[in-house]
Amino acid sequence: MDRFYFEEPGSTRKEDAIAYINEFYEFGSDINGTGGLHRYLDDYEGWLEKLNEDYSRVPNEEKVPARTYFLVRESDKRIVGMINIRLALNERLKHYGGHIGYSIRPTERGKGYNKINLYLGLTICDQYGIDEVFLDADLSNPASWKTMEALGGKRIREYYDDQYAHCTVVDYMIDVRKALAEYTEYIKMTI
Repeated sequence: MDRFYFEEPGSTRKEDAIAYINEFYEFGSDINGTGGLHRYLDDYEGWLEKLNEDYSRVPNEEKVPARTYFLVRESDKRIVGMINIRLALNERLKHYGGHIGYSIRPTERGKGYNKINLYLGLTICDQYGIDEVFLDADLSNPASWKTMEALGGKRIREYYDDQYAHCTVVDYMIDVRKALAEYTEYIKMTI
């Protein structure tokens, strides 16, 4: 059984992180939950500086404090996913985006890894005192919203978003402590 852990991005992961993003381009896949890494492929060190700023940011209507992690498979130390956890929400994020953005690299999808990614993300939310997590996904991305449902996510609305996504969006809420208590099978997959 594969086991996984969160790793804070650092300078030793530059090539691995860039390869992660390039795989999304290769497969023509949307990039989510990377803390903007795709905008820093020519300035990885600048991205690390941005993440440090994100960690201690004072929330405002433009940006909020956030934590970004690599989801790493223990057996081969490969980055298989990423997650960006917003520690506060501004008005825009309360409407679209929510607390968490996540992704699994295209060649690792369909293996249940994003459930582990979200479970570990909920442990971080709990550490920061976030009791209820707001998430959303495009209706056309059932892999994402089924991940939310697999960890107790309750669909709170479905609507056409003409401001940010320009598609039908589904919103979910997850009770963090309840999810961590009820879905303990994911603990044995983490280190």
